[in-house]
Amino acid sequence: MRMRGSISRIILKAFFKISERRRSRLGPTMAESNSDFLNEFYIPTYILNDETKISDVPDAPKFPVLVFINSKSGGQLGGDLLKTYKSILNEHQVFDVGEEAPDKVLHRIYIRLEKLKQEKDEFATKIHERLRIIVAGGDGTAGWLLGVVCDLKLPHSPAIATVPLGTGNNLPFSFGWGKKNPGTDRNSVLSFLEQVMKAKEMKIDNWHILMRMRAPKEGPCDPIAPLELPHSLHAFGRVSSTDELNMEGYHTFHGGFWNYFSMGMDAQVSYAFHSERKLHPEKFKNQLVNQSTYAKLFAASLFHPSSRNVAQLAKVKIMKKQGQWQDLHIPQSIKSIVCLNLPSFSGGLNPWGTPNGRKLRDRDLTPPFVDDGFLEVVGFRDAWHGLILLAPNGHGTRLAQARRIRFEFHKGAADHTFMRIDGEPWKQPLPIDDDTVVVEISHLGQVNMLATQNCRSKSVHDGPSSTNHHRDGDEEDDSGEEDSRNAITEFRKFGAADTFRIPDEFDISQLS
Repeated sequence: MRMRGSISRIILKAFFKISERRRSRLGPTMAESNSDFLNEFYIPTYILNDETKISDVPDAPKFPVLVFINSKSGGQLGGDLLKTYKSILNEHQVFDVGEEAPDKVLHRIYIRLEKLKQEKDEFATKIHERLRIIVAGGDGTAGWLLGVVCDLKLPHSPAIATVPLGTGNNLPFSFGWGKKNPGTDRNSVLSFLEQVMKAKEMKIDNWHILMRMRAPKEGPCDPIAPLELPHSLHAFGRVSSTDELNMEGYHTFHGGFWNYFSMGMDAQVSYAFHSERKLHPEKFKNQLVNQSTYAKLFAASLFHPSSRNVAQLAKVKIMKKQGQWQDLHIPQSIKSIVCLNLPSFSGGLNPWGTPNGRKLRDRDLTPPFVDDGFLEVVGFRDAWHGLILLAPNGHGTRLAQARRIRFEFHKGAADHTFMRIDGEPWKQPLPIDDDTVVVEISHLGQVNMLATQNCRSKSVHDGPSSTNHHRDGDEEDDSGEEDSRNAITEFRKFGAADTFRIPDEFDISQLS
């Protein structure tokens, strides 16, 4: 009996030690009083629904949140996360984007808040001022939310935190929320909410892309999505005949992006990946499988390159100063060009890298900020060149920084090319009898993001110490890229971000 008692005491001590460690990870606030902690995020139903009677409410929460979750993302993770959030917050402040589109939700809630503010509701006024948004899904779901918030054109837009449920997860990774799929249990959600409470606000640039070409004499020129499915063309599609951008005799397409626009080799590999996923959706149920499949397609491109050089396809112009276009020299070896806004591409790689002080000065470059109105333009020779990103201080060929970028496609250079916006690839037919195909990228606006202490993105408003955060030291000269290439013995995916901006008629299960 004494032995049993000793064993019991040992087990109880071990249990309490484990419990104490869990409490310490959650922090004293959550461990001691989950109820008080959650009240700081809770939004009463009357704020969300005008059919609900106004009831007595406590002090306004300091961090009221609206939660948008793609229940189809991350296999079963999205659905599990939806249940957890609804169980610990007001279920009316948690939304499944597959059931109710974010634009409709936000329009309804902001109209409700404005009405209550006019009725001198101080509680509603504080909710309006402090409101934050959590979006859980892939980069596509996050980009969709950011686009909706940007379109609202609010004087102060709600800051957005992103939960990584996709494959690439470039947006969450850039702002410190990680790139691995998270836990969906209560403690994991409480831990995430604590990060939301401590997170700082920072802005991110939004970019507009416009393509215009003469109407071809024969054959269509609309973008072709993987397996010719139209769902992925919401972010880039033809404008209507009544749109102010439309020009008679021309086909005009437009879209927007937060992370990057790319053309050439990497977009071609991404197109193959999405085609495979649409053909065999049952094989793409989790992040690891997706990345493994992408790696196989990437490996095939190493030995069977088929992309044309960018210089054979188009002439590139950039604008560094307002109103002053200049030609950008593209080396004949470049097969892929990336216009980058964030320091995360293809699931955490940084094609621009960190130029040292001498390079910044000699080439008239600035540190890469996400809110400075500049894009970093990077080139890659081939898939092997992409592997350099895996090496310490590895980077692509830095071509320029620009406020606007213009691609002018050569007459008859090719009948098509591959393009990609934030991971969303398409095959773009080009008229072979015309020399007026133009793609132009320009700054559109900004929204507020929430960033953790592990944020990799830099702001023009950061201090010197913050600007140097996460840097691995000065980089080697560009001439050392060949040596870096030879030293690489492994590869990882090059272009597996999973972004889709989805139209109303699209099946949400296809979205990351």
